[in-house]
Amino acid sequence: MFYLEITDYFACMINLKFPEPDFKIRDHQGHPEIFDPIRLKWVALQPEEWVRQNFISWLTKVAGIPSQAIAVEKSLQLGEMKKRFDLLVFDRSIQPWMMIECKAPGVELKAPVLMQILSYNLVVPVRYLVITNGAECHVADKKKEIPEWLSFFPEHA
Repeated sequence: MFYLEITDYFACMINLKFPEPDFKIRDHQGHPEIFDPIRLKWVALQPEEWVRQNFISWLTKVAGIPSQAIAVEKSLQLGEMKKRFDLLVFDRSIQPWMMIECKAPGVELKAPVLMQILSYNLVVPVRYLVITNGAECHVADKKKEIPEWLSFFPEHA
């Protein structure tokens, strides 16, 4: 049984400094859009998308993860429901390695967010689970029998 205590993560917040934004943003029929360099398309610029794009920028520019190793908003089947993960990072062997759940700034990273990513992890098992709202970032390592919250961002494998 997978167990991860939500209260344990408060002591293990990782401070990420996002790179200076160099996003392509446009107005489309009165609504802002941002160009996603992974999906190679314009998407609605919502608060959660802002966090997702900043995290993608951090992954590629700071963590050195190749953009080809990142999947964005792909569908998965969770029982009868069709869901979409935010980000999935593959390791150098092209195996799912890390799943990232992005929330809008101001959304508290509490039990429902953790339960969401844990349910996705049942379908796509990964070693690392990440939850972020842009201001906070928490990483869980599932290598051991009892997963643990990390105080650092793991190096791409």
